Amino acid sequence: MNKKVPELFGCMVFNDDVMRERLPKDVYQSLTKTMATGKPIDPSIADVVANAMKDWAIEKGATHYTHWFQPLTGVTAEKHDSFISPVGNCKVVMEFSGKELIKGESDASSFPSGGLRATFEARGYTMWDPASYAFVKDGSLYIPTAFCSYTGEALDTKTPLLRSMDAISTQGLRLLRFFGDTASKRLTTTVGAEQEYFIVDKKLYDRRKDLRFTGRTLFGTAAPKGQEMEDHYFGPIKTRIAEFMKDLDEELWRLGINAKTKHNEAAPAQHELAPIYATTNMAVDQNLLIMECMKKTAEKHGLVCLLHEKPYARVNGSGKHNNWSISTDTGKNLLDAGKTPAENAKFLLILAAIVKAVDDYQDLLRISVASAGNDHRLGAGEAPPAIISIFLGEELEEIIHSIVDGTAYRGVRAGMLDLGVPTIPTFRKDTTDRNRTSPFAFTGNKFEFRMLGASQNIAMPNIVLNTAVAESFRQFANVLEDAEDFDEAVATLIKDTFAAHMRIIFDGNGYSDEWKKEAEKRGLLNLRTAPEAFRHFHDEKNVKLFERHGVMSRVEIESREEILFENYAKTVNIEALTMIEMTRRDILPAVVAYHTELASSVAAKLAILPNQKCGFEEDLLPTLCSLTNGASTALKSLQKAEAKAAAEQDFVKKADLYCNEVLPAMRALRLVVDELETMTASRFWPLPDYGDMMFSI
Repeated sequence: MNKKVPELFGCMVFNDDVMRERLPKDVYQSLTKTMATGKPIDPSIADVVANAMKDWAIEKGATHYTHWFQPLTGVTAEKHDSFISPVGNCKVVMEFSGKELIKGESDASSFPSGGLRATFEARGYTMWDPASYAFVKDGSLYIPTAFCSYTGEALDTKTPLLRSMDAISTQGLRLLRFFGDTASKRLTTTVGAEQEYFIVDKKLYDRRKDLRFTGRTLFGTAAPKGQEMEDHYFGPIKTRIAEFMKDLDEELWRLGINAKTKHNEAAPAQHELAPIYATTNMAVDQNLLIMECMKKTAEKHGLVCLLHEKPYARVNGSGKHNNWSISTDTGKNLLDAGKTPAENAKFLLILAAIVKAVDDYQDLLRISVASAGNDHRLGAGEAPPAIISIFLGEELEEIIHSIVDGTAYRGVRAGMLDLGVPTIPTFRKDTTDRNRTSPFAFTGNKFEFRMLGASQNIAMPNIVLNTAVAESFRQFANVLEDAEDFDEAVATLIKDTFAAHMRIIFDGNGYSDEWKKEAEKRGLLNLRTAPEAFRHFHDEKNVKLFERHGVMSRVEIESREEILFENYAKTVNIEALTMIEMTRRDILPAVVAYHTELASSVAAKLAILPNQKCGFEEDLLPTLCSLTNGASTALKSLQKAEAKAAAEQDFVKKADLYCNEVLPAMRALRLVVDELETMTASRFWPLPDYGDMMFSI
């Protein structure tokens, strides 16, 4: 690294410093006002901004530009156009207009639309999002954009996200005005998304069709050593991984991403990167870039980054902890309780609003993290269960109980921690412990939504959070507008809200069977699989929520629901077809070859020593034959289940078939094949095993 980190950081981003330097003062002020307030951009400044952006990008080595957007595929999309424009017959100049900056076109029918676009209705538009910084990467100027259809429906995740940010700002400001806050002009939600991932050697990855096609191992027995020794978590980082992490940090810093923390995670070959929080729309952009950079940087080191939620069975899966908070444009964190939260009415009212939002829309929060991959992860290995609940900690729970019960709050004082070592100073503990099984936990001045899967775009969980909390704010503001006594109304709101939504607050073990029974008694939803969750998306209360705040229309919701079901079915279908191919073409032929060698070995020994027993071979052969027959039978069952599901035309029934018939058939086949792996000589087994993949770097 030639540059020092402060010089390197953000050097490839058209950020505030670059804009201030390169734009005329009035243009800069107009653009930054748009970014700060969310108001429409003044079209008259577009050409000036575009020209400055182009000149800067060319200096950074760019020859092309692209409208970078987030279609409903879960990943990003880009189409690159060069800056060149012909002048005469033999010359070109580098040009970029305001029109090209503001609007682009894309084929809307080739992306998921949930029926909004047909093949003959192809036109779609990409539109510049001035609230996110443009940047240069791989020789192109990347312009963050929204994506919509010709008829105006949002076909992306960014558009509803920006709408949800406006909604929570509008309703939150209404609430703050009652507390005398006239200085704040906008509320902003901020997010820091911790990213977990696995690393595998590319040579081994290339030999695993399941990893290449699906991102996870469809077969594989546990290695002799897994994570049971708990020595990998926060352990020394291996040299090859450290070199990868160093290059990744530098790449992210160039793009202005505050990559702050890196460490080994719980499972072998698993790691985590945590950035500093950013405004939600920028945090979404940055997390997508983080995942892309992880993959590309890994390739440079002969590695592959696995972002699937459960790439290996029997060890931890990978999640993405969404640290969410609300701040004002004057710099106040509304989730900072202060030293005496029991006396902070504004904090308690906002806390009550969030508790109410999570309880009222627990189905939407579950939907926002539901996927075929995440179904394998939730409920074990430090991943929260599928039941939504809130962990607030001892101090806040005591405060809430005292409010609801009408008793005096005695306070929870944090004790001093003394390790009994003179050279180590004593220090004050936090007032509460942490709960790693909680889906939605208060962690001091933010909430940590821990259910997100490692591979997903974080936009939808934040769309739901923003909109649900905006609805609580709206209802509270309506009550306070009609109140004769403000203090009494606030106290009543806080008490009644906590009393009505106590069922969602839980501080115990989310993995226990007792909690499942208790949650059912409380009336909480237990949507165990993604298809179970998806069918609640268009529930009338959810449609009204999004429509009321202008976040999504009914048709946009219905289209997304269809896409969720279809993507689930497609994902499991690809996995099933991969299992079928691997079993038929790779695994069973390898096992049969081993059978043949064993049988030949027995025959050769008996020919020379007719009275000699071949105990090992004679014991193993019948077992292998029986398991091979079992694998063949399980394979046929899977083929039958897959064919039935593939033939179903109704997208909901199709997803249900893949969930309830194909996945069990896949598990049955895996059970037999994994047993075969333990009995087949390693030189015959066609796949790198778990030990190879998790301990070879």
